[in-house]
Amino acid sequence: MTKNNTQVSLRTGNLDDAESVKELQREVLSESEFMISVIEEFEETTEQLRNWIQRILVNERETLIVAETEGKVVGLIVFRSKNTKRLSHTGSFTAMVNKAYRDRGIGKLLIKELLNWTEQNPLIEKISLGVLSTNQRAIGLYKSMGFVEEGRKIKEVKFKEDLYVDDILMYKLV
Repeated sequence: MTKNNTQVSLRTGNLDDAESVKELQREVLSESEFMISVIEEFEETTEQLRNWIQRILVNERETLIVAETEGKVVGLIVFRSKNTKRLSHTGSFTAMVNKAYRDRGIGKLLIKELLNWTEQNPLIEKISLGVLSTNQRAIGLYKSMGFVEEGRKIKEVKFKEDLYVDDILMYKLV
């Protein structure tokens, strides 16, 4: 149960979620000013997403967790790890929640579930993320969950002429 009494279940994503994941990604990319990619760059087919999910499912250092309410995928968090020996103890995550379901604590639930997963996974020691400096709500959430800033890419994202945003790099050791 989340804020506003929304019944949400969390589970590991599976191949059958490909179409729902595609729909969620399209929704978030089409309306969010906090994503680096834009909807025009999103061209993945359902089959490509199924292959992407399959690669995650077979990698013991990666996971995809979905948030579902009333049979609809309304959020997700994906943790990806590097396949190089010296970076294999680390990984980064991306999270997204459908705009209609934000401010209900779903993002926090997804991060808590990811933290539980990483604590049970002896291969993972560090979780990283990137967040746009304009996304103050997300930065506050990450800090409240123990993530700290470790760096900043100045003017990393260009929205339009003379409008740049920093990419803040954050991490948490597990």
